[in-house]
Amino acid sequence: MYNLGWMNVVPRIGDYLIQRLEALGVGHVFAVPGDYVLGFLHELDRSSLRVINTCDEQGAGFAADAYARVRGLGVVCITYCVGGLKVANATAEAFAEKSPVVVISGAPGTRERVKNPLLHHKVRDFDTQFRVFQQLTVASTVLDDPHTALREIDRVLMAALRFKRPVYIELPRDMIGAVGTAWPASAVSEGSDPDALREVLREATAMINAAHQPAILAGVELHRFGLQDQLLQLVEATNIPVAATMLGKSVIAETHPLYLGVYQGAMGHDEVRQYVESSDCLIMLGAFMTDVNLGIYTAQLDQQRSISVTSERAAIGYHSFADIRLEDFLRGVITADIHRRGTVAIPHPQPPEAFIPTLGAPVTIQRLFQRLNAFLDDDTVVIADPGDALFAGVDLFIQSRTEFLAPAYYTSLGFAVPASIGVQLARPALRPLVLVGDGAFQMTGFELSTAARFNLNPIVVVLNNGGYATERPIQDGPFNDILPWRYSRIPEVLGAGKGFDVQTEDQLDAALTAARAYTEGFSIVDVHLDPRDTSPGLQHLSASLGTRAR
Repeated sequence: MYNLGWMNVVPRIGDYLIQRLEALGVGHVFAVPGDYVLGFLHELDRSSLRVINTCDEQGAGFAADAYARVRGLGVVCITYCVGGLKVANATAEAFAEKSPVVVISGAPGTRERVKNPLLHHKVRDFDTQFRVFQQLTVASTVLDDPHTALREIDRVLMAALRFKRPVYIELPRDMIGAVGTAWPASAVSEGSDPDALREVLREATAMINAAHQPAILAGVELHRFGLQDQLLQLVEATNIPVAATMLGKSVIAETHPLYLGVYQGAMGHDEVRQYVESSDCLIMLGAFMTDVNLGIYTAQLDQQRSISVTSERAAIGYHSFADIRLEDFLRGVITADIHRRGTVAIPHPQPPEAFIPTLGAPVTIQRLFQRLNAFLDDDTVVIADPGDALFAGVDLFIQSRTEFLAPAYYTSLGFAVPASIGVQLARPALRPLVLVGDGAFQMTGFELSTAARFNLNPIVVVLNNGGYATERPIQDGPFNDILPWRYSRIPEVLGAGKGFDVQTEDQLDAALTAARAYTEGFSIVDVHLDPRDTSPGLQHLSASLGTRAR
């Protein structure tokens, strides 16, 4: 149920957009200024929404994406084309990974467009940017008509909430103060087809009750639709073990006795793979069957023995159902007459052991992540960039739910540092631990300037292995090399934060201890690694991708 509200006084278009965002729980807008959007930014500055202006539009987009993942809705606000097209990559990631981001772009005024002048920032036609974002969003609009603008705002915001995907709103600068036409916006309710839902629950209940070894595979949509509590209810009511996909990691606390681990086909742990693949009833909830989630297609999952329900489709074996909502299915299956299982022996990730550093020993990937595992607590959220930050990070022991974020499907480098800004503003009680390769850091790492400006304190661990370690096994060459930066000295440039240069295990141990104690600003820990040292998961990924590339 989405309550779109009703206004007693007909508002200006810009005011109405701000009021709708406030009503939907948004507290921050990530932005980069430009002349076409300055008027709207001024209105935002007068509202309860806090404008967080970042160093670059892509950083703003990644921050809004992460904010949406933990808050339910994120907003990025940029200027026309030079800003909008720079945020396109972050929007594409949000679409691919189902993150509800509202992209608001300023634009030339409607009166400025008469006779098609060559205005600055324009590309080809005035609607070029709009047509680009039509491909990257689930709904899009240009607010160029006061008679339809308020209705259009509600339409696209409802689509973001319903589909958990980004939407695009283009706001010509002469429309910000234009008065919209009143219309009786009302609550809109969308639910499953009751007959189809009844049938899918009947078939699912029968299949689960007939199974000897049912298992649940929990995916990313449980995060996006806020269904973690319902998952927990289902697991505890039925005693059915649950594994997570890589994109769904931390959907349930990994301390839970029925948690199996992350399923990644042959890229993951054998005992998890064997348990999931030998299940005679695999209940896949909100799971995307991407190449990475499937271990680069090494997964052996039998559709005939599976129940698959997402926000867009449902299937019992080869029987497909239309108009089924994931949340409706979960509510129904929790209350269905499913036999509770007895105690079962299952694989389970082991809590981290105490880390005892070896004096003077160089840091390896394995030992780095052993130390990071011991570092985590309930107040830490892990944000990982693609590469070993992600593939070794999958084995980190996350103690609470929704405290591991990574672009594990779209896999865009540069996500993690700006994402930490969005996460900490969305959930101030959590302190981000950012895991990022040196190549990815060089793309967006200077968003630490934004973190410093807004008094945030992420701990950033740079995996410094001299370039793009994921790509080297696929096809190596000088194109995988980067200029070595002195990452630990970045605080000197910014005049904020603390830096640590780490080459040995004892230095790593001391640096992380000091970083945790320093809460006044960000910390950056430059961990020097052998370029040939990678995790087993990344080695398998690179080998598989290398075979496909030849």
